[in-house]
Amino acid sequence: MKQTSRRITLITGASRGIGLSIATRLAADGHHVIGLARTAPDRAFPGTFISVDLADAQATDAALSELARAYEIDSVVNNAGLTTSSTLEETSVAELDRILAINVRAPLQCVQACLPSMIRSGQGAIVNIASRAALGMPRRSAYSAAKSGLMGFTRTWALELGKHGITVNTVSPGPVETELYRNNNPMTPEQREQLESRIPLRRLGQPEDIAGAIAFFLSADSRFITGQTLYACGGLSIGAAPL
Repeated sequence: MKQTSRRITLITGASRGIGLSIATRLAADGHHVIGLARTAPDRAFPGTFISVDLADAQATDAALSELARAYEIDSVVNNAGLTTSSTLEETSVAELDRILAINVRAPLQCVQACLPSMIRSGQGAIVNIASRAALGMPRRSAYSAAKSGLMGFTRTWALELGKHGITVNTVSPGPVETELYRNNNPMTPEQREQLESRIPLRRLGQPEDIAGAIAFFLSADSRFITGQTLYACGGLSIGAAPL
């Protein structure tokens, strides 16, 4: 099918932080952005916004079915995420189920709902947002497992969908300075300085840094790249990530 210049891109977790920065960047790049999140953004959204709790499988299915009827979505950014801070001993089955629902089950639903139009478009692209925590991080048993699963999705989907011209890639951020990160990782100035000293670029990431990486994977410049994971972490993964 002939490609169109107007991309229609679904972004989950789009109401704040990295998700809102992705939406803003892609809208500036000419995408028609459709955002999904439980709560509405506190400022104007640069596209179509739908409020839905992705933890609710039935509500997610209903919202996606409606969107699939209304739009020819050709790109999906699975950005919505949920984390906790529990040791192995503290991690409950309920916590694991909650983490997997947002980080693994919802991305599967989103891609399945949009796949027919992605195939029709001839320019399909999926970007999964994982985390450096997938390489191993204390107090992140459920979260690291979920993000590792998302990276597994990327490799398997790339093998299955390549014949349709659909690319599938992962962006794995390191520490990014968002409201959610600050709330989950309270630090004194001294602790922040210590963290930044471990990052080769000597700073925390900004949401715009991640949005730029995602914009690349949704651009024509990346059409021969699929099944890959890009660590957008200021170099913090060096020594931990495989070559």
